[in-house]
Amino acid sequence: MNHSYQNLFVGVDSQVPLLDGTLRRYINLDNAASTPSLRAVQEAVNNFLPYYSSVHRGTGFKSQLSTHAYEQARQAVLRFVGADPVKHTCIFGKNTTEAINKLARRFPFTAEKDVVITSGMEHHSNDLPWRSVARTVHVGLTPDGRLDEADFDAKMKAFGSRVALVAITGASNVTGFLIPIHRLAEKAHKAGAQILVDCAQLAPHRQVDLLPLDEPAHLDYVTISAHKMYAPFGTGALVGRRDTFESGDPDLRGGGTVEIVTLDDVVWAEPPDRDEAGSPNTIGAVALAAAIAQLNAIGMDSVSQHEAELTEYALRRLRNLPAVHVYGDTDPANAPTRLGVIPFSIKDVMHFKASAILGYEFGVGVRSGCFCAHPYILHLLGLTAEEARQVRERMLGKDKSDMPGLIRASFGLYNSLEDVDGFIEALTKIAGGDYKGVYTQDITTGEYHPAGWQPDFEGYFKVPAEVVS
Repeated sequence: MNHSYQNLFVGVDSQVPLLDGTLRRYINLDNAASTPSLRAVQEAVNNFLPYYSSVHRGTGFKSQLSTHAYEQARQAVLRFVGADPVKHTCIFGKNTTEAINKLARRFPFTAEKDVVITSGMEHHSNDLPWRSVARTVHVGLTPDGRLDEADFDAKMKAFGSRVALVAITGASNVTGFLIPIHRLAEKAHKAGAQILVDCAQLAPHRQVDLLPLDEPAHLDYVTISAHKMYAPFGTGALVGRRDTFESGDPDLRGGGTVEIVTLDDVVWAEPPDRDEAGSPNTIGAVALAAAIAQLNAIGMDSVSQHEAELTEYALRRLRNLPAVHVYGDTDPANAPTRLGVIPFSIKDVMHFKASAILGYEFGVGVRSGCFCAHPYILHLLGLTAEEARQVRERMLGKDKSDMPGLIRASFGLYNSLEDVDGFIEALTKIAGGDYKGVYTQDITTGEYHPAGWQPDFEGYFKVPAEVVS
């Protein structure tokens, strides 16, 4: 590996307590959920805080500076995804989930164009919002979990001019598969539809480019989440066609969304103000811009190369663990064409239990369950409709003790080959039954905890209840 990026991040050398009473450097392999902060982000926020004030229309210096910073951050996001500041707009919100819900409420569906084409591999955030506003059609998947493009073509043809929007992920948060988004965009536009790409997983790892609106393969809308891009300060963005947001009522109404209000009438503001009700998360916007600047300095090609090396190395080492079954693409040679997201199971060890042991006894953070993509996990596990129904009934009865799921390891820019080695060592011991704790399960959540022990969280951080002067 040619480069280590660990010195660019906050907290990656933190020691955490283990069940045996020792401390160990934490190995965070849960980056597909959230990422730690870049030092550049921390510094930008700390430098900005003394000047933080209200944005827009404030006459004081700090208010004007805050407005300037907020709008600079907006321009940084537009540039990062290749948007045209004249033809596109950037609407800040708290995350990708909110951004997609906003587009679902603001998209101009009609009686003639009322179909959204999505897929069976989506995060719930790019599935559930569409179900409430349009007929939502799911494209099928191949047995290993890839998008079935032949089925995509068939469904586009079947619904024809009724398709208003294709809503597709740019990269799976479960298997790391990359989607041919620009090819699908060209097909969508040829059918008279638009396309949204959920870039929550894609943007931290690959270059995103909307392309000019007059190119057939352009993307109409993309969404990103800062907490997956090393800027965990509570913001995200919807970037898309300005003309969509120049008309219609905003989904949230209040301060900042209007030009003028009388007792009888409202004139809405131009985008993006129309869709940013209330006081915005200015600090979050500054944090996101700082993360973008750091990623640009590194180069997205270097980011993807580093993570591909980690993924290839991990997949090669996992091949030597017969008790571990990897889902999706298991070929190390294909690491450059996918993200560093590896879903797996361990023979005879419940996914909830294995992930608990990894954390409590080895200081390795992963995620287990269905990763907010229940239909996709059921597909990967090969559950029949009847088996899925039985699981649903047990879960509705507050029993998640045998809930289907997988374990997911996901890499970030700061991870190293040593992190992979520590992870593999832990898996080897767990698969061989070499762990110390006696674990009990909470059937209402499915989660396992070591009997009679829990970390002293307040010894590491405590939310202030009082300040002694």
